Amino acid sequence: MEADGSAAPGAASPVLDLVDRDLVGQLVAQARAGGMKLTGEGSLLAELTRRVLESALEGEMTDHLGRGRHEVAGGEEAPNHRNGHRTKTVTTEVGPVEIAVPRDREGTFEPQLVRKRQRRLSGVDEMVLSLSAKGLTHGEISSHLREVYGAEVSKQTISTITDSVVAGMTEWQNRPLDVVYPVVFIACVHVKVRDGQVANRPIYVALAVTADGTRDILGLWVGDGGEGAKYWLQVLTEIRNRGVNDVLMVVCDGLTGLPDAVNTVWPATIVQTCVIHLLRASFRYAARQDWDKIAKALRPVYTAPTEDAALERFLEFTEAWGAKYPAVVRLWGNAWAEFVPFLQFDVEIRKIICTTNAIESVNARIRKAVRARGHFPNEQAALKCVYLAVMSLDPTGTGRKRWAIIRHRLRRTVLRCPPLNPIKQVPTTRWTHPRAAGVLAPEPAR
Repeated sequence: MEADGSAAPGAASPVLDLVDRDLVGQLVAQARAGGMKLTGEGSLLAELTRRVLESALEGEMTDHLGRGRHEVAGGEEAPNHRNGHRTKTVTTEVGPVEIAVPRDREGTFEPQLVRKRQRRLSGVDEMVLSLSAKGLTHGEISSHLREVYGAEVSKQTISTITDSVVAGMTEWQNRPLDVVYPVVFIACVHVKVRDGQVANRPIYVALAVTADGTRDILGLWVGDGGEGAKYWLQVLTEIRNRGVNDVLMVVCDGLTGLPDAVNTVWPATIVQTCVIHLLRASFRYAARQDWDKIAKALRPVYTAPTEDAALERFLEFTEAWGAKYPAVVRLWGNAWAEFVPFLQFDVEIRKIICTTNAIESVNARIRKAVRARGHFPNEQAALKCVYLAVMSLDPTGTGRKRWAIIRHRLRRTVLRCPPLNPIKQVPTTRWTHPRAAGVLAPEPAR
């Protein structure tokens, strides 16, 4: 077994080695006997936090002066020495704590644990960012901190804390990317932005599966109006300019013009239409009482073992339902070139690339975060909220492990991938099967 630096279960951590368990037990017993709370403002934990902070600050002052309290400098009078204390209240993870900060005569002491003019410890900022990422509004965060920790943190302060991520967000958005990605999922989620009047604004999201089998969100982009292939072309071009020279497959929802946009940026890339979106689109052309029957009839098409078998099942579907719902047959016929690519892969890979579920789960987390806010005052506020929600994904790492299961299969897929997309090698018409004449009608060249 490889060492990962983590302690074995049941092993004592280095921090516990410094704590006398009997002493802790005595303190807890005395606090309860005296009616002192264990947590919150004025509690035992707050008092212990105060003493630890003050002891650490005294240590910093000793290092600054080069001698401890009441120690005399050797030989000559020291040019600088202690000059009492000043009190300040800092907001900590256990509530507000009043501490005494040591001062020096010359005023050159710069504490590092609790800096000058600092009113919150870093753990509070992290807590605010975490609560914001989970969808709480600034008012709800302020109420939570007041009720649970007895700390008064204004909504303006919370806004200032969340604004601190903007610089990191800009750096993340412009970071270099991998040269090649086996699969990239693209989708769009809408948020309400008040720009003169409240309107829906699309936020474009791109999620890639790396050659190591892990997920990587490539970026977030705010567009104007509705989702469109023209703006997707700008997004994909930016991704290419950040170092992505090739993508094996792009999985999308079947937006009109999107395959053209993808192949403009990466000519050899396979475009895979989401099967679930294709099914939902089919229901728009059918009566409600026939939805279950149509779904059952189409299931053999997208679960077929091979492309030829899928065509056989589709011809059977056409014979059964073509007369009643010709629009459904045309829908699948027009999307056939973007529907069949996933059938050439292993079953484990098919489950991942046949739908946009991988990125829809991300969009669901984003929607949960933005739903509580109703609408945002500007584009930057919306993007900041979405960024915090994205950064809080998979805190336990279980999702990353799940994606790593297909690591070796993805690597083999990349190695055996042909240099050109076989579906796009016919320059004059869309891909058609010789037995599908009249069903998969060819369209003009793209």
